[in-house]
Amino acid sequence: MVIKTLDIQNFRNYSSLKLDLDNKLNIIYGPNGQGKTNLLESIYILGCTNSHRSFTSDNLIKSGEEKAIIKGKLIKDISYNLEIDLTKSRKQVKIDDKVVTKLTDYIEKMNVIIFSSEDLDLIKGSPGERRKYFNLELSQLSINYYSALNDYNKLLKIRNEYLKELSLDMPIDLNYFHILTDYLVNKSIFIYQMRNKFVEKLNKICPPIFEEIANIKGFNIKYHPSIELENFDKETIKKALEDAYNNHLEKEIKLKSTLYGPHRDDFSFNIEDNNLREFGSQGQQKMAVIALKLSEIEVFKDFKQTSPIILLDDVFSDLDNKKKNNLLKHIKGDMQVIITTTDLDSIDEKLLSKAKLIHIENGQILENEVKKWTKKKNTMMCPIFRF
Repeated sequence: MVIKTLDIQNFRNYSSLKLDLDNKLNIIYGPNGQGKTNLLESIYILGCTNSHRSFTSDNLIKSGEEKAIIKGKLIKDISYNLEIDLTKSRKQVKIDDKVVTKLTDYIEKMNVIIFSSEDLDLIKGSPGERRKYFNLELSQLSINYYSALNDYNKLLKIRNEYLKELSLDMPIDLNYFHILTDYLVNKSIFIYQMRNKFVEKLNKICPPIFEEIANIKGFNIKYHPSIELENFDKETIKKALEDAYNNHLEKEIKLKSTLYGPHRDDFSFNIEDNNLREFGSQGQQKMAVIALKLSEIEVFKDFKQTSPIILLDDVFSDLDNKKKNNLLKHIKGDMQVIITTTDLDSIDEKLLSKAKLIHIENGQILENEVKKWTKKKNTMMCPIFRF
């Protein structure tokens, strides 16, 4: 799949921008703070409907504006015109100019994997940041997961409201509360199983990639459910959750919150049994995240039978040539890649000669750019390359 055109309005620092993209390799370059990362973020949102950087839409809309619009033409087996309209209170998605009421019908169209500076938060950040990441990736892979997670979150919100009322000794329908808890348990089972299956799949692909790019053996990803589970079969999960809710109801009422379930899970990145969050260097942490993303490419290909769109946000600047080459060997071939960089010298000349080069400053594309890059002269060569 490829995204052929991008049209954004009032998004982050962009008032208006229209862009044609190459089917293979695109390199967006310019100084820091000019909008390169925002451009990649808009593509990610176009595919996933959520930002990998922000939990809310408020700061996605350009200051002083009421609405942001992201449009793109996606080519798969057929072409789709995708659109997301963002306001501070709602999000509307469209396919071929028709409003889509079920997000599941929209999200299945486009798959994106992004490598960004925020990726280290996967290791250094909170469990919530790790859950958000895995939820976003699994939602792209499985529409059923996305639906189950949405249903779970709605039920969780209602159950928490009931717990608050119980803490105030307000009269509630206890039968309904228990039915609600049963529904929550049933939705949890599928979420637990999908998360476990995803981590198992990653652990078959990720360790050799990490060894290749970091020259260290023993890398693994661990899934840490909020309940103790011997295995992930349906009855085991069901019983463990029911026991947790039954045995800790008084504590939940006191704290006015549901204390067990997928919303309390965590994931860790390890070398053998050593959590990289505590024992890994920043270099090892970065290699772990890159290995994770590279392994996801293979998982996406397997699950979706097509290559995802790859977004690389200033990834090359901190890598030596060997690590760059090891990264690139996994993203070459029949996939669209969009790279941002502040310095074209950090990218191999062979790549530059094959790429569409897009120069951005102050949220604008500079149209008087040229196609070839000569490292020796550190300048652009004719002919003029227009958009």
